[in-house]
Amino acid sequence: MRVLVCTLLLHLALLADAVAQQVADTSFNPEIMSPAYPPAAGPTVLIDEAHHNFHTAGGRYLPFAQLLRRDGYVVEPSRTRFARAALVEADILVISNALGEENVEDWSLPTASAFDSAEITAVRDWVAEGGALFLIADHMPMPGAAEELAAAFGILFGNGFVFDRDERESILVFRRADNSLAEHPIVRGRFPEERVDSVATFTGQGFRCESQLEPLLVLGSRTVLLLPEVAWEFSERTPRLSASGMLQGAVLRYGRGRVAVFGEAAMFSAQRAGGQEDSAFGMNSPMAAQNPQFLLNVVHWLSGLLDDVGTTGGG
Repeated sequence: MRVLVCTLLLHLALLADAVAQQVADTSFNPEIMSPAYPPAAGPTVLIDEAHHNFHTAGGRYLPFAQLLRRDGYVVEPSRTRFARAALVEADILVISNALGEENVEDWSLPTASAFDSAEITAVRDWVAEGGALFLIADHMPMPGAAEELAAAFGILFGNGFVFDRDERESILVFRRADNSLAEHPIVRGRFPEERVDSVATFTGQGFRCESQLEPLLVLGSRTVLLLPEVAWEFSERTPRLSASGMLQGAVLRYGRGRVAVFGEAAMFSAQRAGGQEDSAFGMNSPMAAQNPQFLLNVVHWLSGLLDDVGTTGGG
């Protein structure tokens, strides 16, 4: 056990160093077989940049923004605090890895909320009235920073790190073949060529839900959730829980709106460590070949382009 723990911790430490150096892979340009809309004619997508976000439209999520623009969406940064007047401009609001000011440089407990109560109420009410929220919170401390917002929709974030304890691996692959990638219109896509059979994630967290939702990425029996006091600092005494049955991706209806929630952010990026050609991390990784289509399918569901056969949540 001691050897296994030490090996896992070394792996995670090396991964932390690589992640810290990640820069956007601006050459990433996957083919889109059937764009959803003519250029700049689709719904407006606002990407949050007002909450010390680790991922922004012009930074590590530039490949995310470029892919959606090529699919016809109008993608803009959102640089103001959330309020009804600002949210009226959005069809889809993307929040990825927001942080409270206290944790921008200090990734240790306690974790401050990135959003005040007025903002959380504004986002919840906007979704209930028909807005679409794409909420992404990676490993600790990002889940803690977004847990109050997530809880407004009945989602319980795990403020830690998920990995596969047997494979000593932090990259997880969810597959239709073993039902870890759940059957859903998002997985089937609009056409046969949009079908997704596997999705890769890169560390992240696991979450549960008190609301009725539709699972997408279901963590398996070999996964564990580590709960350190300081991000990337682990020991044999670090609390750990089984993550079996927890989720890294799900969607739900809330009032007249829709919510997509993911516990990992790099899966929707395309990055390279220090710009090196052999250090793909995200949608550009060979392990994540279908992640770009999965991202488009998620946004298509949020846009109402994919039929939903699930149940409705509160609102």
